[in-house]
Amino acid sequence: MRNGNCETPVMRRAYHEVLMSVGTVVILLLTLTAFDVRVRDQVSHVLKAPPRTEIASLGHQLSDLTSVIVEAARNQSLGHAPLLIFAFLSAVLMLFMLRT
Repeated sequence: MRNGNCETPVMRRAYHEVLMSVGTVVILLLTLTAFDVRVRDQVSHVLKAPPRTEIASLGHQLSDLTSVIVEAARNQSLGHAPLLIFAFLSAVLMLFMLRT
């Protein structure tokens, strides 16, 4: 325990990995929002809804948003398949490099 801090290096590494995972999802959503009008419309619809309406239909809105995001990701991945394959393989390679 240094300076009254009881975090271990393993816990700090776990926090970093969780933050990296959340950051990756956020970057993916921001990229899809920037490039696809349907995702942008759904996100703006969810964010602009009044709180009472949002709570009442949260499940339906999340379902709509999820389906639009999945469809947009599928369309974008079909249009940019070589880049997607390269990005996936580079992520796998980086994962193996960080693990060793």
